[in-house]
Amino acid sequence: MIEVVARQLTAAAFAAYGDVVEAPANPGRAYFSSSLTNLRTTAHPKLWMLTKYPTAPLPLKIESLERHEFSSQTFVPIDISRWLIVVAPSDANGGPATDRVEAFLASPQQGVSYRPNTWHGGLNVFDRVARLAVFMWLDGTPADEEVVPVSPFTVREA
Repeated sequence: MIEVVARQLTAAAFAAYGDVVEAPANPGRAYFSSSLTNLRTTAHPKLWMLTKYPTAPLPLKIESLERHEFSSQTFVPIDISRWLIVVAPSDANGGPATDRVEAFLASPQQGVSYRPNTWHGGLNVFDRVARLAVFMWLDGTPADEEVVPVSPFTVREA
């Protein structure tokens, strides 16, 4: 079984998959270039609040990945501890390239915005109950989300 080591989330390391959404250290605004992308005229913006119970600590076995082919998906932490981001590029057939999976541990101040068509794992939070705001474009069809089983792999801390 493949083992992936989760590293600290940084904007540079995550850039191929989207934006790290984080408030600026000094007063002012921070803009995120890919955080509100919509590739369908029939989709509408949706904002929701999410409460998530913590999962077991790492190592964590991952058996599926998902993507939103036509919409970015943004997670903004409201009250959270550490959480896990798992991403993969597409392979030659458009599915997830599980041999190139990357994993990141986000701090309580970091959110992420996945670009459209980015393969990613489900939301896994650690240490305590988490609350997040989620933004995505939806049209209510199966094209909103695709979840596929993958050969299992394990994510562990460094």
